[in-house]
Formats: sequence, structure tokens, C-alpha cells
Amino acid sequence: MSATIATPTPLQLQIRVAPDAPRTRWRATTCRARPASLPDAQVVTGRKGVSEYVEAAQQLTRWPDGGPPRWFSPLECGGAGGRISGAPTLLYLPGIDGVGLGLIRHHEALAKIFVLWCLHIPVKDRTSFEGLVEYVERTVKLESSRAPDRPVYLVGESIGACIALAVAARNRDTDLVLILVNPGTSFHKSKLQSLSAFLDLIPEPFHLNSPEFLNFLTVLLENFMQMLLTFIGRGTYLEEGGQALSEEGGFDIVTTIKGAGYYRRSSQTDFIADYLPPTPSELKKILDSFGYHFSSLTSLATYVFLRLLLVTINFWNFRILNFANLVMLSTLPDGKIVRGLAGLPEEGPVVLVGYHMLMALELVPLVAGVLSSTGINLRGLGHPFLFNKYSEQLLPESSLFDVCRILGAVPVTTFNFYKLLSEKHFVLLYPGGAREVLHRKGEEYKLFWPEQPEFVRMASRFGAKIIPFGVVGEDDICDVLLDYNDLLKLPFYDIMDKKLNKDSVKLRADCTGEIQNQPIHPMVVLPKVPGRFYFIFGKPIETRGREMELTEKENAQHMYLHVKSEVENCIKYLKEKREEDPYRSILPRLLYQAVHGHNAEIPTFEL
Repeated sequence: MSATIATPTPLQLQIRVAPDAPRTRWRATTCRARPASLPDAQVVTGRKGVSEYVEAAQQLTRWPDGGPPRWFSPLECGGAGGRISGAPTLLYLPGIDGVGLGLIRHHEALAKIFVLWCLHIPVKDRTSFEGLVEYVERTVKLESSRAPDRPVYLVGESIGACIALAVAARNRDTDLVLILVNPGTSFHKSKLQSLSAFLDLIPEPFHLNSPEFLNFLTVLLENFMQMLLTFIGRGTYLEEGGQALSEEGGFDIVTTIKGAGYYRRSSQTDFIADYLPPTPSELKKILDSFGYHFSSLTSLATYVFLRLLLVTINFWNFRILNFANLVMLSTLPDGKIVRGLAGLPEEGPVVLVGYHMLMALELVPLVAGVLSSTGINLRGLGHPFLFNKYSEQLLPESSLFDVCRILGAVPVTTFNFYKLLSEKHFVLLYPGGAREVLHRKGEEYKLFWPEQPEFVRMASRFGAKIIPFGVVGEDDICDVLLDYNDLLKLPFYDIMDKKLNKDSVKLRADCTGEIQNQPIHPMVVLPKVPGRFYFIFGKPIETRGREMELTEKENAQHMYLHVKSEVENCIKYLKEKREEDPYRSILPRLLYQAVHGHNAEIPTFEL
């Protein structure tokens, strides 16, 4: 039986908590139009997990409501909480429960970057699948006509994901972004299909949409997924994800969208204007999982060994960054070297130019360390490989791609460099690029910079400060067993080499020698017991007021070589001084923390 489809005007569901209630209770009111201002209410926040979702669903399903389907938005999604300008619309399509509370853990974060509406299908409503598709389709068309320059996001779970696919198939000219969770597109291949005929036999008191059945189904799914994860070793697409993904504590939809590079506010992706800085929780998760991302950079030959190593480290509940225990130094304008980052400018534009360590091991601690210490977000100019979906699928573990995007990396192009500087960002630049990241045996700390002064003139155009920096410590982390020269000698490696570099952007095609050819390739490394990372930021080099001077090729080349020399001096300084560090090895550091506390700052060499 099909219900009459209501008009697609969004209905707002204001969900509050009664202040004097002895336990959490939900009540709701609806209005036909979006109110100009929302009334104050004590709002339920911080809900986690499936159990809270079921509790809220029980409240909604008690209404004697037979339909029709409608849109609602939680009270704190009314736009008063600091939503960014130009936010696109996101329509959440629930799973088989239909109540529309699957985003109970995510709606507050989503409401800051989206205009958020959730579909609610009352328990007794019997709108057909085709009717639901038409209802969502009409709303999509309205939102698209209201803001034709913005995409419409459809987030669907289970049957909601199938509805999203159907809407997209019928509206191929509409700018849609689909985020599908367990879409059930292969259900016809599942053994569970044989059980679907028994659903009609379930009596009405235990109907599939009833709170009692939801509670039973939730407990069953939670226990089943725990057993399943034990057997399959967490072999899902999302490493820690289960069936009820959106309600699980380790999953965050906003972080996933940002990591996949799918957030945009216009018809084209703008890596600069659409960038959303990492939240404190995202930053903490990145730092905590740094060792895991280290394993994702290696080849299959060392992948298993590294994972075993990291499991051992996690068993002792230590973060690999605590093993490495960063030493960060900076240089004041008068040339004095100090501990910490007081030498970094407070405002941009700034270009930080340095040496890329093996497999870019310095990136996560560098960007995350600077952000957590100073609030400065370094926008790295990254290799196009990091933004290539085809390349990402070839790797055994691609989580590092997400981390780079969350931390603010953008594809290295002249336009992106120009735009970052014009908006006074702190730009992270590695002239050596992939050639330094994937260097050969015996090439540790060797700079592979092109001959042309690529960045000097651009920096001077905006009066940007140039800060050379150096980092050492990779030889305390791992040794190279097989480099690119060794891989080329292996049978059939040329097949993999072609796949990895298929349709890749050719950087520096006008250069000569090995700088011109920078193929992406795996590396086989032997990990060591983690040593220590040392960073030093050199004395800032001013370009303000020198634009006319640096337009001359000779002057620009002179400054370019000066910056390169300063980077080499930074590396030399750190290599010499770390020999004086009594806590360079891990055992003294662990003993120090055992005495002074796990969060104690560990000393290093004298300046």
C-alpha cells in the first residue's frame, strides 16, 4: 500500500531534552518552513554508538504517525552554530529502520559545513521504493535550482543508499555527490536473500520498524560483527568499520569526506577555498596512528613485517611519535637558534623550503607538530600521485593519501602556489620532490633540486618570507633493502612500474637529467627500532621590497642557491648535534619517561 507523497517542502524536527527529566527523553515539534530563529533548548550532544541511536529511535517510533515521509533537521543544525558560507545541501537517507537518526553521532559536525536535512519515514508509513525515490528526487531538484552552482550531497545507508543510486541514475545532469554506506547492491548474491521471504511472517508487534525489533536487531548485529571481525581480521574497506558504521565510535563521516577529497562548495573542486583544517580530534588521531601510516608507505614485501612490528608497539600502548620524540628548533631573525618554534613568523605569506626524507617520513610529524604547537597550518604542495584515485587503488594501504589531504596538501601547480601565497598561507615546498622521497641507496640527505629557481620569483611577487629547514632521523628509522635500481632488475617489475605511472602528470618536463624523470615506485625497507626526529627551521629570508631585483634571472638564481645552501647547512647542523644527544636512543628516553612521566618533555643536546 502506497501513501500519498507530501509536498517536498522541508519539515524541521526540533529535538530537545526536557531539562527536569530524570533520564534522557526526546520530544519533537514540526513546522512547515524554516524558522527565522530557533528557540533555545537543552540539546543532546556527544551521543555515541548504536545503543543511544536505538534509545532515540524508540522515542520517535512511539508517535501514532502513519506518514507521509518528511525531512527534518536536528535543532542544532539550524545554522546558528557557525556554518561556513556557501555550504552545500546534504540529504541523509536512512536505512531500513527509516527513522532518520543514523547521523546521531555526526549531525553537529556536518551542520557546520552542510545545510543538513534527514529523511524520516514513519514506522507505519508504506510508501513504495519508487515513491521514496520520487520524493527525494523532487527535493534534489529544488535544492539544485536554489543553488545551481553547488553540489547536492546524498548520504545513504543500506536501502537509503539504494535510493540515492536510483536518484542519481535518473538525474545524470544534476551535480550530485554520493556517499554510500553498505548500499546492498550485491544483496542478490548474498545467502541472506533466502531469509527475506520470512520478513512478511513477522507479526505487527514485532514489525521490522518497531523499537523492539530494532533493539533486537542491533544487539544481534553488534555481536555478529564482533565475531566477524575476529575471523576476518577487520578486512572491511574502513579498517575498523562494521555493519552499523555510522553509529560506531571510530568512524567520522566528516573526516572521511575530507580525507577522500570530496568536499566542495562549487561545481569544481577548489583545494584551497574548500579546505577544512583538521579538528583537534582529527589531529590527535593522525598523531596516534603515525606508525600505521609509516607502514602504508612500504611495499608488499615489508608490509606484513611492519604490521607485526606496529602491533607489538601498540601492545605496549606507546605512540610511535613518543618513540621518535620530536626535537624542534627554530632560528630568530638575529640568527639565534632556540628550542621550539618561536622563530617562525606569526603571519604569512611564508614559504618553507626543505629536504624530503625517505618515503616522506617527516611530513606527518612536521605538519601535525607545527599545527599543534603554533596553530599554523602548513599547506604542502604535493605530487599529483597523491590525488590520483587510480594510483590510490594500486596500493595495499592508502590511508596516507587521506592524511595528506586532511592536513592540507594540494596538487603542485603554479596556480595553486600563486593562490596560496596570494591568500597569505604558509606553504610547504620540496624542490627535490619524488626524487628525494624515493632516493637510492647511499643518497641519504642528498638534495636533488632542479637548476632553475622555481619558487624565488613567485615568493618575491607576494613579499613572502622564505624559511629553509632541515630534518634528520630517517637512518634511525629504517634501511633501504631494495631501491628503484634493484626493482628494475626483478622479473615482471616493468608491468607494475607502468601501472603505477600510468597517465601520471609529467613534472619538470623542461628539466634535464634524472630530475626530469621522477617515476613513482615502491621501496623495500628494513625497519629499525624507532630513533628520534630532529627539525630545525633556519633564519627567515626576506623578499619583501626585492621584487624588481629578483625579476632578474641572475639575482633570482643567486637567492635560490643561497636557500639551497641554507637547507644543507640545517641538515649538517642536526647531523652533528644529534651525536651529542644523550637521549637519541630509545632506551634512555623510555627510562626518562618512566621517572618523569609519560608526557614529560625529554631533553636533547645543548644549543
